[in-house]
Amino acid sequence: MWHGQTDTRCSSVDIGLLYLRVAANLLVLAVHGFPKVLHYASEAAAIEDPFHLGKTLSISFAIFAEVICPPLMILGIGTRLAAIPILVVTMIALLFVHRDWSLAQGQFAWMLLILFGTIAISGPGRYTVGRWGGVPTVQRGSGL
Repeated sequence: MWHGQTDTRCSSVDIGLLYLRVAANLLVLAVHGFPKVLHYASEAAAIEDPFHLGKTLSISFAIFAEVICPPLMILGIGTRLAAIPILVVTMIALLFVHRDWSLAQGQFAWMLLILFGTIAISGPGRYTVGRWGGVPTVQRGSGL
C-alpha cells in the first residue's frame, strides 16, 4: 500500500495507534488525572506555579490536560489537538519545575513526551469515534 491509497483491511499500524492512544491515556488518567480530581484541595495546594499565574489556573490547566483530553484521545476525537495540553504540561514540568532532575529522575516525563508526541505527529489512526484532528484519507486518482 502506498501513500494515498485506501485499504479496508485491518492494519497493524492502526491497531498500534489505538493501543498507544488507549494505554498512554489510561496511564495519565490513573497516575495524574484522577488523583488531582479526587484530592483536589491537597493537589491544588501542592501544585507548582512557575509562571505565577495562580495555583487555581495551574491546577485547572493540569486537570484539563490530564482528565478532559485523555478520553478525547482514547475516542480519537480531536486527537492531535488533545495531545498538545499534555505535551505542554510535561514540558513545563521538565523545563521549569524540575530543571534539576537527571534523565533517570525525569524518565517518566520523557516517556510521556515520546508517547504523546507520537500521538500528536501520527494522529489517531483508523479506529476512532470521530475524525476531527485526524488526517483525511485521500483515494488514489482523486487528484488531491
